[in-house]
Amino acid sequence: MDNRDNIFSFEIDAVQGFFVPDEAVLYDLVIAGWGPAAVSAAIYAARKGLNTAIVTKFKGGQINDTPVVENYPGFKSIGGKELTLEFNVHARQYGLPLLTGEAVTKIEKNNDIFYTSTENQRILKSRTVIYATGKRNRRLNVPGEEKFIGKGVVFCAICDAPLYKDKKVIIAGGNNSAFTVATDLVKIAKNIVIINIVRGWTADSYLQNSLKKYNNVEMLDYHRIESITGNNDFKGIKVRNLETSGLYDIDADGLFVEIGLIPNSDAVAGLVALNDNKEIITDRDCETSLPGLFAAGDVTDVTYKQVVIAAGEGAKAALSADNYLKFISNKGE
Repeated sequence: MDNRDNIFSFEIDAVQGFFVPDEAVLYDLVIAGWGPAAVSAAIYAARKGLNTAIVTKFKGGQINDTPVVENYPGFKSIGGKELTLEFNVHARQYGLPLLTGEAVTKIEKNNDIFYTSTENQRILKSRTVIYATGKRNRRLNVPGEEKFIGKGVVFCAICDAPLYKDKKVIIAGGNNSAFTVATDLVKIAKNIVIINIVRGWTADSYLQNSLKKYNNVEMLDYHRIESITGNNDFKGIKVRNLETSGLYDIDADGLFVEIGLIPNSDAVAGLVALNDNKEIITDRDCETSLPGLFAAGDVTDVTYKQVVIAAGEGAKAALSADNYLKFISNKGE
């Protein structure tokens, strides 16, 4: 029996395929993250015989929130959660130490040893690291946002869109993701208001045009959400017209925040070089500015953010880590 439903438990025994990393062990490699890049890195590292441990806050990465992944080799079309499951079924056969539910908070290097710290004060030691933690949703950072997350303020349209059937919703953002969410919601929501803080919509023209045929969509360009309103229940927003400085209320049942993603690079800020977007700068071999520390996937400055590219970069990072370990081993002889 495949028993796929149980592969994500917090402490999975070796029979099921994973077990918790040992803090007393000096690993060849520690991988931070468990999205496509990290899973691919783990598979390649295991096949190279590297003693590898993985630590991750979330299981599956951004594809867990993706309804359909198209044209991933071997799958013409597959759900994001289903593809994540396939990744894990593949990876667990190697019997890797996997620690889930704990974010990496800091990585340090001392005397050629990396120390990967987690939010629960665990420390894993290794000779190399692959950092593949992906990105997270950007917040509005306005009063009321934190209070109503999950209670009117939504970051996962895939998860929560069905809850807003025949209701009025607001979408914050003027990019492709905002308009994609609007295209999905327009079929079920009563009314949609799209709010763009900058002047000029950045979504592709075909996405913008696809909404123009609907009379239940209002587009507010060059407006800023100032706060989320409501006492015990979400009520709506206060929004400012940046052209006139006028401030007014918009009542709604929900707010979908689609204003981009932030790289999860905080744990290595100050340790490796980042670009202006806080993405980790890597070379063609996925090596960062710090020897022995490699990075892969959406957390890096790789040009295209695609599942297939992240998986390829993860494989490359693992092969590069293996070559690095061979180099320092030969150097020491």
